[in-house]
Amino acid sequence: MQNFDEMVLHFLKDMYYAERSILKSLPDLAAKAQNESLKRALTQHADETRMQVQRLEQVFAGLGQPAEAVTCEALVGLMQETDDVLKECSAAGPVRDAALLACSQAVEHYEIARYGALVEWLNDKGHGELASVLQLSLEEEKQADAKLSDLAKREINKAAVLS
Repeated sequence: MQNFDEMVLHFLKDMYYAERSILKSLPDLAAKAQNESLKRALTQHADETRMQVQRLEQVFAGLGQPAEAVTCEALVGLMQETDDVLKECSAAGPVRDAALLACSQAVEHYEIARYGALVEWLNDKGHGELASVLQLSLEEEKQADAKLSDLAKREINKAAVLS
């Protein structure tokens, strides 16, 4: 990355890889959840993730660039950690649900950080209309994180502590 535009494009490609990878993994993660509210939250987030992929494609088009992905090493690491944790918590139940929820929140936090930066950068470059497209994704990620936090506090963590 030699300049600001290349950096913005790199991070868009990073998020394109991340969102497409997340979309592929969400059905499997939802299937591994025992708690019905957690299953629903992960399934609903898959629908949002589909829209987020489309928004990224819209931003690429708005910048006159092809929608391309570069491997997001951070997401690869977070997904590997999720796989490792789920293998260690092999029995379905509250403890595995708590671990799955915590790993899902780590992914949400990464997405919030990246979308936040991209929104600011696009605004700084005078692409307010494209920034507002990604602002929608940023807000969805924040809402997903809040939903997971609420679910952890109301149900998942209490059940895990008692198991």
